[in-house]
Amino acid sequence: MLVKNYFDCGKIFINRRKDNHRENLYRYCVRLIQDLNNKIVPFFTRNELKTAKKDDFEIFSQIVKKLSNQDHSRLEGIAEIAKMTEKMNRKRSSKFLESSETIRRSRR
Repeated sequence: MLVKNYFDCGKIFINRRKDNHRENLYRYCVRLIQDLNNKIVPFFTRNELKTAKKDDFEIFSQIVKKLSNQDHSRLEGIAEIAKMTEKMNRKRSSKFLESSETIRRSRR
């Protein structure tokens, strides 16, 4: 709750554990581009991460900028953002790039 109160945005979700751990996991989620752009990204820009997540944050902040610029309203922009997400976290392929709709539109 402290994080949500500090940033004055987003929601906290409880992920109930079904394994051998006794404590639930809490996930803080901010979805509004305006909040990401004006509160979350500036905070982590000022308070630089010192872990492996630093590289992911750099990509994330570029994606937020693209979303703020409405780049996601074009198919090319969505594909570019999807490619960027592939470089984050566990480096998984983006399902968006494999969708039948994306493949169909790219053939036009």
